[in-house]
Amino acid sequence: MARFTLPRDLYYGKGCLEVLKTLSGKKAIIVVGGGSMKRFGFLDKTIGYLKEAGMEVKLFENVEPDPSVETVMRGAEAMREFEPDWIVSIGGGSPIDAAKAMWTFYEYPDTTFENLCVPFNFPTLRQKAKFLAIPSTSGTATEVTAFSVITDYSKGVKYPLADFNITPDVAVVDPELAETMPAELTAHTGMDALTHAVEAYVSTLNGPFTDPLALKAIKMVFDYLPDSYKGDMNAREQMHYAQCLAGMAFSNALLGIVHSMAHKTGAAFSTGHIPHGCANAIYLPYVIKYNAREGASRYADIARSIGLSGASDEELTMKLCDKIDEYNAKLNIPKTLKEFGIDESEFNEKVAKIAELAVGDACTLSNPRPVTPAEMEKLFRCTYFGTEVDF
Repeated sequence: MARFTLPRDLYYGKGCLEVLKTLSGKKAIIVVGGGSMKRFGFLDKTIGYLKEAGMEVKLFENVEPDPSVETVMRGAEAMREFEPDWIVSIGGGSPIDAAKAMWTFYEYPDTTFENLCVPFNFPTLRQKAKFLAIPSTSGTATEVTAFSVITDYSKGVKYPLADFNITPDVAVVDPELAETMPAELTAHTGMDALTHAVEAYVSTLNGPFTDPLALKAIKMVFDYLPDSYKGDMNAREQMHYAQCLAGMAFSNALLGIVHSMAHKTGAAFSTGHIPHGCANAIYLPYVIKYNAREGASRYADIARSIGLSGASDEELTMKLCDKIDEYNAKLNIPKTLKEFGIDESEFNEKVAKIAELAVGDACTLSNPRPVTPAEMEKLFRCTYFGTEVDF
């Protein structure tokens, strides 16, 4: 038996943030990141609309990029003190992901992070509060997904949390918030959305409800991402919807080893954090070539859906990889980890352990081709040096 779960309500279109004034409740806590939502006036609008709905409002601010276990625990404590019946998170994937985890510890103070790291092992939520998510970036789609990524900096590892319980009740997809993204963030989040859709389409858990969402998202990303990167606001709006469609697909079909690799390398190297979307963009063409050796038909479907032609599934798959490489170049995304700036000696020192951790990542389970730690290490080496995937 398969399952398909999305938020109960999704509001979209410019200005739809105003729907907050129609919520019914007594107290709302707003979980937000740094200063951009405040700087551009969206935080004040959110507070104002919630107060118009008759709610008392509290802020939990300054959730860092790639939120930590410690931030989650502080947020949960603030919720237990305030006792909200609505949790509202606004911003990029980080504050929304953090708020999902905070929500769980708010309702279940005695649970442990170790328990939550087991996929689909969450307790039943909505005992104290409902959850509303408002994305400001066009990539993670966490506003419609059953996932959250929290970082344990003491171990240098990202934990993808997975459970349909943390799918938000309401998603507010207002493209006005995405208009403020800088070009680099637009590029990284856009390629994150593409990776979500591609991995969902080829996942072992793909199905008739997720396939159309994934293919539509892929076509929209290829159609609109370059112009969105250049600052075209119509394209920026369409990308905000494309990433949401991709999220609907992967939340239900799950992902693959591009994400396993990105999760385990984002915080692993002292030479610099690798932004999640950037890591996905680097790894995606290498992983496609790895997976396609045991069947390229699904990748060929994707290639045809974006207008590519070829004499065989294998040729179409290679053309898809070429197209992704072309987009990465347009978006100033490096082709290899070496080009990104990861130190070679540190890479060589850590790659075996990182490969082992990546194989153990939850996303590996739905990858279309099995992978061993040794194969994963070889794949990482290809992505570091830019060598061909020939195994």
